[in-house]
Amino acid sequence: MPNIKIFVDETIYLGCRKSLAEALMPIRDMLCDKLHVDVPACQFAIMPVGAMADLPRVNVEMQILPKPERTREVVLDVCMKVKEMVGAATSTHVAVRVVSLDPDTYIALK
Repeated sequence: MPNIKIFVDETIYLGCRKSLAEALMPIRDMLCDKLHVDVPACQFAIMPVGAMADLPRVNVEMQILPKPERTREVVLDVCMKVKEMVGAATSTHVAVRVVSLDPDTYIALK
């Protein structure tokens, strides 16, 4: 279950909106492969935001459920791939943050 939010500075959003949208399918495919999840488990959102000029113009926040095979190394590798793919789509520096959700309290209704 990767829940991905991509925050893009509104000053660059229009210029990268199309390429970022086109990158979502390959990003999803990579996440499904590396995190061993099915497509329906994924959720993506792209949001233009007002960002501070001295911070990354694009921020990716990812929430995942922990599993034994999702070691720190695996998650770091996924984060690096997301950073590279979103960076290629937006032509700018990207920050990536990931948090593991508590499986005992997490609820999803679809």
